[in-house]
Amino acid sequence: MPSLSEAFREHPLHLHHNKLLDFNSLEELPDSYAWIQIDQEDHTITNPNYPSNSCHSDESVPIINLNDPNVPKLIGNACKTWGVFQVVNHGIPMSLFRDIQQTGQALFSCSTHQKLKAARTPDGVSGYGRARISSFFPKLMWSECFTIVESPLEHFIQLWPHEYNKHCDVVVQYEEAMKKLAQKLMWMVLTSLGISKEELKWAGPKGEFKWACSALHLNSYPSCPDPDRAMGLAPHTDSTLLTILYQNDVSGLQVLREGVGWVAVPPLPGGLVINMGDLFHILSNGSYPSVLHRVLVNRTRQRFSVAYLYGPPSNVHIRPHPKLIGPNRPALYRPVTWNEYLGTKAKYFNKALSSVQLCAT
Repeated sequence: MPSLSEAFREHPLHLHHNKLLDFNSLEELPDSYAWIQIDQEDHTITNPNYPSNSCHSDESVPIINLNDPNVPKLIGNACKTWGVFQVVNHGIPMSLFRDIQQTGQALFSCSTHQKLKAARTPDGVSGYGRARISSFFPKLMWSECFTIVESPLEHFIQLWPHEYNKHCDVVVQYEEAMKKLAQKLMWMVLTSLGISKEELKWAGPKGEFKWACSALHLNSYPSCPDPDRAMGLAPHTDSTLLTILYQNDVSGLQVLREGVGWVAVPPLPGGLVINMGDLFHILSNGSYPSVLHRVLVNRTRQRFSVAYLYGPPSNVHIRPHPKLIGPNRPALYRPVTWNEYLGTKAKYFNKALSSVQLCAT
């Protein structure tokens, strides 16, 4: 069974990490980071404060208490109408969020020279560099990212020759907590669709998703001298089944709601943001759409986030579930593995879902 690292290596994106700036040394926004307005539909660049893309403060993403007895119904409604929600009472201690944030801050506060010692290779996925979606845009994003697939040991030794064990332990604990929560959330979402453990064979005999794949993204959005013209992370959907996001107390995340526009997802103390990815969009036969999201930056404060990307075994075919297909609802998407879909995403980016669509919704 191919690993997620192998899947990413089969679909490299060349991002020129060696050209990353020392963001803290800049007093003006370089032209290469200045975004201008163009059409959203073909995913060319857009000014985040252009009037047609202004944020709608009267709309809010659902917040779901995982101890609520009506969780499946609440999650189902949020997935169908938003594709994203926040959760509280998820069982993960605040101390673990503090620890992963301290590791992230220690990482991103290293000198650029030091960080580049842990840079991703051109055909790799793990390590320091730009977001993978950077290659799809002519302008650069005001952010830096550290991706972890499997063990961070090799890169952490480069960053902290004498303290790497401490930070490795934090990452391992965080990933274990996220994996358990992802499994729990998957069954909550599947239950809301009427799908039982016996009806999803690749989840395993006990429904534990033993062979699921995952990646961890640590993201930094430094304070920016001209945030109105910069973009932290450009609009995109995730290729995952679902993504679990921790964010510090600095706002910036926005999701696009159909018929409304961009809606802010403000940090919630102790909360986590859950968004549906393209693969769950396919599995649900379009019932639970993947959500387009972006990140804006702040003039005076650094934003930090950790994204846990959760998907199936990389060679398992994800297809619309048979329970969600009928005479009046044909299968809308062809079967696709995460490995194959990563290649489709690398070629078509935000039009990847359309490229595996069998018929119009």
